[in-house]
Amino acid sequence: MAQVTASPWQGLDRARALTWLQDYGVYLAVAVLLLFNAFFTPHFLEVDNFRNQLVQVTPVLIVSLGMALVIGTEGIDLSVGSVMSLAAAMIALYLGYGLVPAVLMALLAGALSGLAGGSLVAFVGVQPIVATLALLVGLRGLANVFVPQLEDFRDPALLSLGGDAVLGVPYVVLVAAAVVALVGFLVRRTTFGRRLVAIGGNRRASELSGLPVKRVLLLVYMLSGVLAVIAGVLSTARIQAADPTSLGLLMELSAITAVVVGGTPLTGGRVRVAGTVMGALLMQLLTSTLTKHDLPSSGTQMVQAAIILVAVYAARERMTR
Repeated sequence: MAQVTASPWQGLDRARALTWLQDYGVYLAVAVLLLFNAFFTPHFLEVDNFRNQLVQVTPVLIVSLGMALVIGTEGIDLSVGSVMSLAAAMIALYLGYGLVPAVLMALLAGALSGLAGGSLVAFVGVQPIVATLALLVGLRGLANVFVPQLEDFRDPALLSLGGDAVLGVPYVVLVAAAVVALVGFLVRRTTFGRRLVAIGGNRRASELSGLPVKRVLLLVYMLSGVLAVIAGVLSTARIQAADPTSLGLLMELSAITAVVVGGTPLTGGRVRVAGTVMGALLMQLLTSTLTKHDLPSSGTQMVQAAIILVAVYAARERMTR
């Protein structure tokens, strides 16, 4: 009996399909959701709706960019949601001195949080998931010590940051756009970005070649903390209240989802900034679509889980070829 062998072109086509899915699948998914909403969701194409979508995705997008940098080094940062809550607590504590001092104190707290996590990873050798899990618990507890209950604000400067716009574009969206540009520049145009990717690709080889691995890791986790603070400050400005108990809750999962779906592999060695932006937009559109069509939030979570599995499968199959 003649033996049937698979054509090598079949394997090649499958590999190309998986590569395309990882690189561009998020763009296709966003386009499909936009088309679906354009035809089946009332008032979706209105300017106010697009503005609202961009405002809502801003915190997730900013945190996701920091997470992408960490994952690019083959790490993970589970503390970002708690850092957001700590930022809200700092705003509540120091807003009486003015918005700028309060924001500076919040940024300092975020940088110190990242410094703590980065030091545990780079110098002590603790696994990133363990180090940042400890911070996830400890920092939210610290935020609740500073601000035990919901605290409302009536500060004009904070109100302006959260609600005003320039030429119809909200301040929070402009801040997010600036962060995207900055992170994109760091990854693509600086020595720091090239070292980050090299460390994620092969940390041992980077150490042997003389790269400052520990310093880069430290800076990456500090950047993640600072970006989480920016997201926390913008969220606090939008709701005009500090709520350390719930602010940023499960944000780390949303950020990881956006990064993975955007094409940045959990194995490190690559950072896709544009893909991360589209991943965050995809999650926002998905949540909005299900909500507007009266589907439960649990449905969003299950769809997110399925998307993550598909993205991780595509990345895994691509690496094995």
